[in-house]
Amino acid sequence: MSDVDPLAPATVVPNGIPPLLAESFDHGQVTEVRHTVASRAESSGLTGTRLDDFVLAVNELITNAVRHGGGRGWLRLWSTRGTLYCMVSDTGAGIDVDRLDDRRRPAPEIAGGWGLWLARELSDEMLVRSGPDGTTVRISASLGGPEPGRLAG
Repeated sequence: MSDVDPLAPATVVPNGIPPLLAESFDHGQVTEVRHTVASRAESSGLTGTRLDDFVLAVNELITNAVRHGGGRGWLRLWSTRGTLYCMVSDTGAGIDVDRLDDRRRPAPEIAGGWGLWLARELSDEMLVRSGPDGTTVRISASLGGPEPGRLAG
C-alpha cells in the first residue's frame, strides 16, 4: 500500500508520468479543454461510448470548477497501466460533506446537482478531496476493458 495521496496537489501527474494534457482553464476555455480531452483520450485508446462517457464526466468536472470552484481550475490527464486518469482541481470553498456522501440520483425536476453524480456514474472510479481551499476530483477509465454498465433509465 502506497503512502502517496492520489489527490495531492502536484504540477506533474503521479509517478512522474508525462501528462497527456496539463492545462489551467476558466469559463471561456471549457469547450476547448473538453475537445482536447476527447482527442487525447481517443488517442490513448478510449473509444465509443466509453470515450463519450469519459468526456462527459470530465466536462461536468470542469464546468463545476468554473461555476462553483472559484471561476477557474486545473486539469491533468494521463494514462498508466491500461487506465486513463483525469484530475480536476479548483480553489473554491469546497463541497459540503453531506453532498459528497449522497450517492442518490438527483431528482429529475432539479436543475443543478447532477455534475458529481454524472461523473461518478460515467467513470470507473472517482475520488474526491474537498475543503475550504478547494476541491480535487480524479476519475478513471480502463482502456480496452469491458464496458461497464450504462446509466439506468
